[in-house]
Amino acid sequence: MNLRYHRPGEGPRAVVEAQRSWLFFIHSFQCIESSILLLMAFDRFVAICNPLRYASILTLPRIAKMGLVFVLVRFALTAPLPFLLKRFRYCRANVLSHSYCVHQEVMKMACSDITVNSIYGLVVTFLTMGLDSLLILLSYVMILKTVLSIASHVECLRALNTCVSHLCIVLLFYTPEISLSVIHRFGKGSSPLLQILLAYVYLLIPPLMNPIVYSVKSRHLRDKIIRVFFK
Repeated sequence: MNLRYHRPGEGPRAVVEAQRSWLFFIHSFQCIESSILLLMAFDRFVAICNPLRYASILTLPRIAKMGLVFVLVRFALTAPLPFLLKRFRYCRANVLSHSYCVHQEVMKMACSDITVNSIYGLVVTFLTMGLDSLLILLSYVMILKTVLSIASHVECLRALNTCVSHLCIVLLFYTPEISLSVIHRFGKGSSPLLQILLAYVYLLIPPLMNPIVYSVKSRHLRDKIIRVFFK
């Protein structure tokens, strides 16, 4: 499905000018969502590996400062993307295959050399999504190491059970994002349908599945959902 973003007499440059602000906010909020998942993994790491100092380590002022730093850093990393697009001359067909603005696709509308954009976009992806996913993986390796050292199997399972929901959301968020970024840059012969499907999965599935995944862990909410569907 191709979506043409133009009005009569409107060329590719006008289309890009209209979409640059949306591009900035979409990519910024996606990076912030990634940082939230990283902070949640850190929360689980402290709660399981150092439970006695949990309240003293994760105080409200410290949590607020970490959140603010992540937001400012992610905005700073994505801010150059619209300006890097503005310097191009656009002469190709103004056709976007997604229903929302993606930097990897908009830069391909340019007639100029897009090497800088491609490299910077890839660097931003790995400094945000890539680095966050590696740190989350490291935190869960440490959690697993701590949990396996627990003598009681019941306590071991109880500790792991607190991480199941977060792990599901992490997989739903990072798998399509990293796949889509790699396909856009290196998958020249990949199916456009696959790119569109991954884009929609990445944009819609994590926010939709968040409340569902976490409500399944709550017996009170689970019972209410069952009563709604099986009256």
